[in-house]
Amino acid sequence: MVEPLHAFGDFLLDPDRGLLRRNGETVALGHRGLRLLQALLEARGGVVSKAELMERGWPHTIVEESNLTVQIAALRKALGPAPDGREWITTIPRTGYRLVIASARPGRAADLLPTRPTLAVLPFTNLDGGPDQDYFADGVVNDIITALSLFRSFAVVSRHSSFAYKGSFPDVRLVAKELGVSYLLQGSVRRSGNRLRISAQLVDGDSGIHLWAQSFDGEIGDLFNFQDRITESVATRVEPHIQTAEIERSRRERSGSIAAYDIYLQALAKISTEAERDNAEAYALLMKGLEAEPDNALLLSHAAWALEHRHTMGWPPLGEDDLGECAALARRGLEHAAGDAIVMAHCGVAMLQTAKEYDWAVAVLQSAAEANPNNLMVVVRAGLAHLHCGSLDEALAHFERANRLSPGDRGAHFSLCGIADVHMIRGDYDEATSWAARALASNPNFDPTLWVLIAANAHLGCMEEAHRYLRALKRLTPAVTIVRIKTGQPAKDPKRIAALLEGLRRAGLEEG
Repeated sequence: MVEPLHAFGDFLLDPDRGLLRRNGETVALGHRGLRLLQALLEARGGVVSKAELMERGWPHTIVEESNLTVQIAALRKALGPAPDGREWITTIPRTGYRLVIASARPGRAADLLPTRPTLAVLPFTNLDGGPDQDYFADGVVNDIITALSLFRSFAVVSRHSSFAYKGSFPDVRLVAKELGVSYLLQGSVRRSGNRLRISAQLVDGDSGIHLWAQSFDGEIGDLFNFQDRITESVATRVEPHIQTAEIERSRRERSGSIAAYDIYLQALAKISTEAERDNAEAYALLMKGLEAEPDNALLLSHAAWALEHRHTMGWPPLGEDDLGECAALARRGLEHAAGDAIVMAHCGVAMLQTAKEYDWAVAVLQSAAEANPNNLMVVVRAGLAHLHCGSLDEALAHFERANRLSPGDRGAHFSLCGIADVHMIRGDYDEATSWAARALASNPNFDPTLWVLIAANAHLGCMEEAHRYLRALKRLTPAVTIVRIKTGQPAKDPKRIAALLEGLRRAGLEEG
């Protein structure tokens, strides 16, 4: 297996060849120094504990900590000062070290590769002091760290680093600074009779402001199920809140940035509005980013998503061959996905909706759900695969799980509309309108929600309601027709969209 290259500042580390170069010139560095540097780089700006570094530098060998100190000093000397005058490697008291990913000179490729946001899960506080709750709290935190590590949109520092704060109560802003993280997840455990209450809070590391908080109650006799439920619930809620906070941070602090990560955040915010013009602007941003990083899987998958969404919605194309370009972007994204569940999910749907590669798409979407079953967008897209090409019961289970785990969060309209679609296919039009109305309240700009409301009301004979929603659809998408909607949907089983199309006809939507 070929190890990836690591670029930072004017340096390039090639682990396979055991070489560190600065502006093309080899930097003299011993094999232990190279291993330590690789470990620091792989942490992407996060803290690496002393224990982890010693294992990397001296695998399966017991050595004194002073050996690590000597190697870090030699590594600092070899690297010299960072562009901002500071040392590349900073010491985190009581914990370990981190590599500061400082910007290179303006215009350098390294400027296009900012680090992802980082998160630390601190030990949960045992408010009652009983040892049973202490072990349980530690187990919950371990499971949460494991679940959150499946997300590629942020990095999670190791348990060794975060558990250095067990039993202490410093200011969260100081902890964030010492660990070099953007966000902290903290919590507590309290027992009351035969019940346990777990409280969790997501905190902004800079300001100390709580971004999200929730409590979970369960029976002591069902600890393992309770622990699994907490892990699943926290993991699904943390990611969207970090993503929203990062979008706002990018708008506030890095407006107009050309860095790939900021381009991704800007594009994601625009795609999420479900507006045709914003979608076009998002695609333009993503293609700008791909000029600098043509193999960036995140940019490739979101560019494919933008084009797929245009096709699915029946919006005007952006180029001469949007379908071909979408499929090409999706295939390239899958080539570089490296197991990233969200990349696979967006590319899989693009293959389903535009390339009509049904078997391949379903396999990709199932793999995405296995890679990260706690990513809500991934769960919804796995449901979409079943909605069009598989079991309606499985589709409903995926959509209901997504809705149960994250009710009301950004993107809830996807799962709510998915549930409405299943009822539409089954001919239960009252249920379809009920769920579609909830989806509309979550996001009024999602065309498929209006399709269901129009068609289901028409089937129920509520023509005044059907016409009202049809007028709303035409305000959003003036050029919408039945042919455009049909063309944008998978056709493996035409019966899956037959009731929808017939309802739209009854309501008076133009054929073509």
